[in-house]
Parts: sequence; C-alpha cells; structure tokens
Amino acid sequence: MSIFPILPPIGTLYSNYTVYCRRLVILTSALGLSVSVQAALPEPIQLALDKAALTPSNISIIISPVGDKATSRLPPIVVVIDSAKSANITNKVANSQLLTATNNPNSSNSPKTIDSPVKTSHSNSSPSNSPKSSVVKNSSQDESAPASITLDKQTIKQQQRVLNSYTDDPYTYQSLESTAPVLPSTNRANPSITDNSDANKTTSNHSNVATAANLATANPVRAPLFSHNPTTARTPASTMKLIPTFIALDTLGADFVWFTRVYHSGIIIGNRLYGDLIIQGSGDPKMTHERLEQLLYRVKKSGIDHIQGDIIIDSAIFAKVSKNPAAFDNAPLKPYNASPDGFLVNFNSISINSHLPNNGQARLTYTPQLANYQLPTLINTRASRCSNASYSLAPHWHSDKLTFNTQLPESCGEHIFYVAYPDAKDFATRVVAAKWQALGNTLSGKVINQEMSYNAINTASASKPPLAVNNEQPYRQRASLPLSPLPIISYPSLNLTQQIYDINHFSNNVMTEQVALSIGSYDQTVNTVNTVKAAVSSTSSEQVKLSKDVDNSTSLYQFDKPKTSDYPRALTTINQWWRSHLQTPLPYLTNGSGLCRDCTVTAANLSELLTYAYSHPSFNAYVDSLGVAGVSGTISHHSERLPDSAAIGRAWIKTGTLNNVTAMAGYVKGQSGQDYTVVGLINTEQAINADNARPVLDAMLDWTAQQ
Repeated sequence: MSIFPILPPIGTLYSNYTVYCRRLVILTSALGLSVSVQAALPEPIQLALDKAALTPSNISIIISPVGDKATSRLPPIVVVIDSAKSANITNKVANSQLLTATNNPNSSNSPKTIDSPVKTSHSNSSPSNSPKSSVVKNSSQDESAPASITLDKQTIKQQQRVLNSYTDDPYTYQSLESTAPVLPSTNRANPSITDNSDANKTTSNHSNVATAANLATANPVRAPLFSHNPTTARTPASTMKLIPTFIALDTLGADFVWFTRVYHSGIIIGNRLYGDLIIQGSGDPKMTHERLEQLLYRVKKSGIDHIQGDIIIDSAIFAKVSKNPAAFDNAPLKPYNASPDGFLVNFNSISINSHLPNNGQARLTYTPQLANYQLPTLINTRASRCSNASYSLAPHWHSDKLTFNTQLPESCGEHIFYVAYPDAKDFATRVVAAKWQALGNTLSGKVINQEMSYNAINTASASKPPLAVNNEQPYRQRASLPLSPLPIISYPSLNLTQQIYDINHFSNNVMTEQVALSIGSYDQTVNTVNTVKAAVSSTSSEQVKLSKDVDNSTSLYQFDKPKTSDYPRALTTINQWWRSHLQTPLPYLTNGSGLCRDCTVTAANLSELLTYAYSHPSFNAYVDSLGVAGVSGTISHHSERLPDSAAIGRAWIKTGTLNNVTAMAGYVKGQSGQDYTVVGLINTEQAINADNARPVLDAMLDWTAQQ
C-alpha cells in the first residue's frame, strides 16, 4: 500500500520544521535515500572540507547511480590532453635516443620518431597530440557506444586567456555574441550557435509520454552511493536554474519557440503606413540587438519605410516583473542583475568597446546604439590595471546621457565592457528607435513601451484621459483607429534547447527569468496552435488565407495570444508541476534564476529532479546545456583547481555561487562506466571564500568519477 495518500497537504513548506523533517524522512525512506544527518564523508572530501575551514554541517551531498552501464545516456566523455607536455616528453626521449645512438659506434639504428603515451584520466581513450579536437571511438565499447572527444588543454586555456583579456564579462559576451564553443560538433551537436529558421518546429515532448514511461521503467530509482544531510534546506544559488529549465523542457518541449509578432493599424499606401506599428513581445529570452534588427528588416521588406504614427511595444505578456537592479547586491550595472521583461532586448545591456589609446585618449563605440541618448566617444586614459566596468569606467546613467567618473586604464587597449541599463522598457524603446532609423526608415511619432495590449489602450483611450508613458507626453487618442490590427510578421526565437544552453552553460540570470515566467504563459494548447498557425507570412496572399481560416469575430491581434504571466503565476505553475511529477517536498522559490537569498532547496530535491530528467525524452537537450568539468562553461576552471581530477571531461555540471553559497549539481560518468547524479550544496552563516570552498565540491566530483 502506498504511503503517499496518507500524507497531509504540504502547505507552507518551512512554517513547521518538525513536520517538514518528518515528511522528508518518510519520503526519502520510500525513495531509498539515506536520512543520516552526519554520514561520514569520503576522505578526499573531508580533507578538502578541513582545508576550507568548513564543517560537515555546512554541506549536503547526494551521489546516486542512474541508468545502466550498458545504456549510458550521458554525452561522450572529453579526453583532455596536454600537447605542450607531450611535446616536451617526446623531445626529451628523442634527444636521449639520439645521444645514445651517437655515443654507441656499434649502433646502426637511425633516430626514430617516438610516439610517447599521454597520461589522462581516461585509460580507455585514444588521445591525440594535436592541438585540434578529434572524435574517437572507445576501443573497449561496442560500435553503438558514443565516441569520446579529444581536446588539447592548451587550446582550452588559450581560448580562456583571450576571452578574459578581451572582456570583463566572458559569460555575457559568449551568450550575446554566440561564439563558437570549445567542444566540436558531434552527433549531439551544441545548438547554441545555430539559428532556428523553421517557424513550424514547435513540437512538444508530450507526444513522447510512452517513451518517457519506458525509460523510467528501465531506469528505476536506486539507493544513493553516498548521502549526507540530504534533507537540509539550503540556498542553492544558480544550481536552482536546473529546476525551471527542465520543467520548461517537459511542459513546452525542447523545440518550443517564442514568436514575436508585428501588426499594423490603419492602412499602407505606397511604402508609408498611416497608422501604428505594433510589436507584440513574446517573452523571448534572447532577442539580441542583431535579432531585433532582423525583425525590423523583415518589416521593411514587407513594404513599410515610413510610419505616420507610433511604434507601440506591447510587453504585456509579463506583468510587474521589473525589479530594482541594485536591490540584490548593490551592483545595478552588472548584466546579471537585469530585469526580465515581456520584450527584453539584448539582456537590457550595452557593450562598450574601448579601442587602443591615442594621445592620451581612447575611442569608445557602443552596441547597440540608443536613440536620443548621448554616448561619449572619447575618454581620457590613465596608467592602471584594466578591471571590470564599474572600476575601469565608473559609468553613470543619466536621463539623457552616459558619463564616466574616471579615466580608462591604458592597459585595457581593445576591450569590451558590458553595462546594464537601469530601465528595460526605456532601453528597448531607444534601441528599437535607433535600429529603425539605421535601416533607413523614418517615424513621425514615437516609440512607446507599455505593459498593456494595443487593443486595451484603444478601449481605455475612448473613455478615459490619455495615459502618460515614460514621463513623456500622453498617448494620443486612438478611438478612431481600427481595433483589429493586421498581422505583418511572426518572428521565431531560437528554440528552447538553444536558449537553455546559454542559461546553464553561462549561468544567464535574466534568460532564466524569461523562461520561468514563460512557463506560466504557455501551455500545450498554445504550443499546438503555435505549431499549426503561428507563422504569419508577410505576403498578402497568406494574410488573406489566414483571415479566411480565422473566425472574423476574433481579433487577429488577440488570436493565439499567450496568457499574461507574473511571478506568482509562474511559481505556482512550477510548484504544481513538482507535486505532479516528484515526491520530495517543494523547494521554495521566489524567482527562477537563484539570484535570491530566501530561496531554498534540498539536495534531495535536486537529486530527484536530475534522476527524473535522466529518463526523459529531452534529456539530451538538458545535459548538453551543462558545463563540462575542466572544459567549458562555469565549471571549466575545475582542471586548474584539481589538475589530476578524474572528473575532467566526465562531469556535466551546473555551478552556483553567492557570498555564502557554493554549489554544484549535475551528472558524472564513473570510470566503471556507471552514470551518477551528483549534488553538493555548501552554505554558511557568514561569507565564505569561494576559492576555498569550490575545491570541496571538486573533490566530490573527482571521488565520484573514480567509482
């Protein structure tokens, strides 16, 4: 008989800690989890903990086997070789043999090329001394086994050096610029740098329910290899991103896309629109400035060069989600503190590119440009070390201009700084205006951004005084304009798989918030409609066909419009999903990204989620979004902290760091061939040195990989 029906409703998770613990004991016992409060830590982890001046009570760990050795679902392992060290060994051996042959007159052998072995953590691989990456089959596995990938350590380090010398914010740079990944393309190709041009690819994983059930049956929940403080509620930092990203994959589907739609009111005569252009935000997490330019270019191609009216940005899909960017850590200029928005542009951030100094001054360029805003093009220089934007530039946003409160260090040379703008809606307004003008178009009115649909504005304006927006002049009356704007463009985003790669690989906070809020806006019904009817062509013939297919009593503007979402709705949806699919008590979330100190999860929460995800049809998209230990993402420095770690190339990890939190969670392939889920959460009452705390979790990964 199941024990779960007798459990009372969970209610407020942390209001009664005694009841909370009792339920966790029951649930974890049913799941085969250890509930020992102070299980003895493996010696390498304990030694690292002692060195970091931390105690066992500061850490929670669960390491659990998943799957079967013969049917691993993890990506190919990455074999990291050191070509520089290999070359030195080869040269030394060759020189030694040459010296021996020269000193031995009886030797008639010529010097031979020596193929020296390269020591790696993966004895079953075939490393190459070439700095280029290669893909090889593991000789100990059958032909259907995944190939291993060989990478040169020098290539990885060189890429990191160049990146760190070029920008003060490598993760924002990589996410915005879609740079080529260090890992080569395989049959599980990294999707982060490809565009999603097929608007009709929006399919759902719900059609794969049978597949998911079969996988779950083949991979039942197993007792953990090691468990320590699994039910202690802790602040997860960015490991919390694992929750909304997987729930989005399950509810929306790996191929889900956001559609940003453009409509117009009035009429078009020649290339002139006598009316308004309406951009309906979809919550797209990655509307970069380049993608926005493509969207507006499509509008131009549809036959509109001049707008005798306004450009209206409808960002009503998300309601009241703006936040004070200084509230979390008093760092409002950091892109990681940017607010989500229904029409988020370029992560609400601008890049400032400094060029080589000339006669005591450096030249500055900006991407994207901001309309009706002064951006200085020259800055005086000083002799100093180049640091992040807040120190090297000390920028200050005013209502109409940007100023710098210091001189730029000469050592910066050509360098990119990323600075967040204080107001997401004003930022989008200025970027849209600048992009529209840069395309050679004109606009007689303004660009207006409002969390209210265009139709609602029309209805309100007929019976109420005009609304003031952005402290500017009120909207002009629109009662005489058509109430059903006509569709022009439906612009698809990158798909969800591509988006969560950026989120988990580069720990992108604002993208996570966009995805979490979207869970509250989109559902299976909307997803199906997206697949069938969302891609509205700019051609008049297809517009006519669509008009015939849709009930004339329904506004085309309102057709297939997703529900408005806010944090309460999104978090409620996430909680409902958790109750329906998992058995551990609810984690406590106040946002989606983990940029919070009141959010709490347990190691048991994340372990159960990771185990469930392992048996899901979208697991490939999920695990491929994680950084690879010692190779890529936020876990790439693992090899610097623990150079001989067995986890290098064998662990797919999401990290998390706050001033009193260090965390890691993900998957590890043991040297025996067994796959594991691994979760480690370190919390302290006071600030901790992350450089001291991370080696504890590095030791956890290394210990697991040796199993």
